[in-house]
Amino acid sequence: MSIHRQSSEAHANTDGLGSPEPTGEAFSEKPKLNDEKLDISKDEKRPYNDEAEPAPLYTDEEGKLEGENAVETNEDLVTRVIHVEDDPSLNPWTFRVFFLGIGLSVFGAVLQEIFYFKPQTIYVSVVFLTVISYILGQFMALVIPRKGAIGRFFNPGPFNLKEHASITLMASAASQSALATEALAAQDLFYGGYPSKAAGIFIVITSQLLGYGIAGLLREVLVYPTHMLWPMNLPVTSLLESLHRDPVETRARLRLFYIIFGIMFVWEIFPEARYIFTVLEGVSIFCLAHQDSLVFTNLFGGASGNEGLGFGAISFDWNYIAPFGSPLWYPLYALTNSFIGYIACIIFFMGLYYSNTFSAQNFPFMAQALFSNTSNSSVYVTYNQTAILNSNFEVDQTLLAQVGTPWLTASYVGYLITSNMGFTATFVHMLLWNFDDIKAGWSWAHPSYLKKFTTLAGWKFWANQESPEERNARKQSDPRLDPHYKLMLRNMYREVPHWWWGTVVVVCWVVALVCLYVMKSTLPWWGFIVSTLLTTVFLLFFGAQYGITGFQFNIQPVCQMLAGYMFPGKPLANLYFTCFTYNAMQMGQLLARDLKLAQYVHLSPRHTFTIQVMGCLVGAIMNYAMMITIVANQAPILTGILGSNIWSGQNVQQFNTLAVVFSMAKDLVSVGTRYEWVTLAYLVGFAIPFPFWIINRYRPHIFWRYINLSIICWYMGYLFVGINSAILMYFLLGFIAQWWLRKRHPVFFVKYNYIVSAALDGGTQVMVFILTFAVFGGSGKAVPFPVWAGNPNSTIHNLDYCMKDTAVYD
Repeated sequence: MSIHRQSSEAHANTDGLGSPEPTGEAFSEKPKLNDEKLDISKDEKRPYNDEAEPAPLYTDEEGKLEGENAVETNEDLVTRVIHVEDDPSLNPWTFRVFFLGIGLSVFGAVLQEIFYFKPQTIYVSVVFLTVISYILGQFMALVIPRKGAIGRFFNPGPFNLKEHASITLMASAASQSALATEALAAQDLFYGGYPSKAAGIFIVITSQLLGYGIAGLLREVLVYPTHMLWPMNLPVTSLLESLHRDPVETRARLRLFYIIFGIMFVWEIFPEARYIFTVLEGVSIFCLAHQDSLVFTNLFGGASGNEGLGFGAISFDWNYIAPFGSPLWYPLYALTNSFIGYIACIIFFMGLYYSNTFSAQNFPFMAQALFSNTSNSSVYVTYNQTAILNSNFEVDQTLLAQVGTPWLTASYVGYLITSNMGFTATFVHMLLWNFDDIKAGWSWAHPSYLKKFTTLAGWKFWANQESPEERNARKQSDPRLDPHYKLMLRNMYREVPHWWWGTVVVVCWVVALVCLYVMKSTLPWWGFIVSTLLTTVFLLFFGAQYGITGFQFNIQPVCQMLAGYMFPGKPLANLYFTCFTYNAMQMGQLLARDLKLAQYVHLSPRHTFTIQVMGCLVGAIMNYAMMITIVANQAPILTGILGSNIWSGQNVQQFNTLAVVFSMAKDLVSVGTRYEWVTLAYLVGFAIPFPFWIINRYRPHIFWRYINLSIICWYMGYLFVGINSAILMYFLLGFIAQWWLRKRHPVFFVKYNYIVSAALDGGTQVMVFILTFAVFGGSGKAVPFPVWAGNPNSTIHNLDYCMKDTAVYD
């Protein structure tokens, strides 16, 4: 996606986050689990039971955990929230898995691509897919006869956990909106179309699977260790267990799930955008009290797209509170750093605008388009990019000199500056605080490893290989590895050979290179090689940060800036280079996340590989089919500045805007030019993590270890786009769950927090899906709700009654 709101010592004791956990009265340290405790006796009657029950939880009269039993570490989470048990007899290779998996893959991919062209991008929740697949799987198990060989094939018995997880994983792999469709849409809308639809399909497929292959090659670093928690998987795993474990044990959790799911299903029809009670999307007391001030709109407004920063607004719409992930599972460490960045973003953006930095007041407070500078704040003139492009869609310097360079809004420039700072800060932070994690990903480059390939024996990969028993024994003794992974090793699940993933990478790379030339992308072969190398490096660093902290860094502007300097004057090359760096890395992260989910539910690696590849293929094809349909039918709206209440081209416009801007990087963002701080920010980002690390070396304190400047910097530009009225509620709920509930009432936290998160997501997204096709125009016809005080006319009022900007777009 283009728009995302989307982090050696840390191993010992973490907050589920990748930063050392605070100590003291409020944070009592928990001893590490003893790995020997996880061994299974040879006489054990239940071969799938690993540590028969989680560690006992002793409570006081108020239900609080005593002292060291507080939920502190990753080991606590993965052994208490998730049962370390496996039943190898459960069969995931069933007709139901592939029938429902492919069906929901089609459904999820279509829905996500529709969401992508909406005024606010929303993601199809994995929890939503989990709920739908459970309903359908149980229905098939109930109604399909089981008699005879044919009956047993279509209905082999009760719908089991591994079938359910398999369907969810396949649909999850498909339910992404490939950035390649955005590049193709931009080429169609702004560059006169593309020459081959067949090549377009393969561009989408290969850009998705390339990242998957690289993630598989890095799974020893990104998936197997315990501290690679991938915290967003905890609600899904908790839900899967609750639905399939002993009903007596899980009855209370399921009852709560169904109650909250039902409440959210009914409630969401009221605040959901553009329907019954839309004011609930963002209630701003400040705007209600003062409706004729643009200053108040910029600071306190945020219920309408690109309206304001939403400071102090309260939202009652879970769809906007948690569009990119529930605050109930977002780790406290990442949540704290995000909140610091959020407050800094409000100060930074207001300072930029009202100091008139970058001629800010000549343009909208928030927008992602290119503008011409008219020095007239009542008329915003959009930049005509076609006036500077030649017949090959490259920037013509003569035409550029006549037309002049484009301008950006100050908030957009601020976002680019802070994103670039956070980008380089991530490398430095991970090397300083998580060096052991990173170096493991580069063990192949150690001289002793490379030296063996200088001898003939080193090339005999078929000889002197480690036996499965030797590998199992070595990994069982490794304290870093996840207990769920060790359990799978003991149950002798067959691993996926490295060459399977290597084959995916090589085949996709060759096909993609051919298609890029067929598409006349203007991206040279050497540029494609660079994109693959960068994807590997980025996935190691940013994938590790995502797996540890739950924070997903958006490197799209960075990739587009790098492309601007490598391919000056070639915006199309910029689009496709970004597609095969940012998109491939994004898919690698998401599929690594799902590999971890498969590990938590003990799916065999080869089965997981099969269903993820199938999901990627189905999803890519459906993404492409929906993209060409929407672009063909909604082109005027997608190229307009404001879009409509149903469709918006803001994602494609932003992608293309950066491609054009950075294709003239030497005139706009190089040192000495108007936006030089966009580039200088890289140097600042390299420097800012060092002071805290140095201070901690000589004066250790938990405060220095808790600060992550890469997360803070990225959140300093977080509010540059979209609907911001729900963000304060996001942080409020997150702190209640991850600090108050987790620290003060850990019994309740372990038992109910993640199941509640799943219910909120599931009930909301089921209703959003129904509304999308029933009344929002997803089926072709919109059915608007009558205007009243709780559902104001959006052409006259913002949804929170803040003053509208009356400037005219020309």
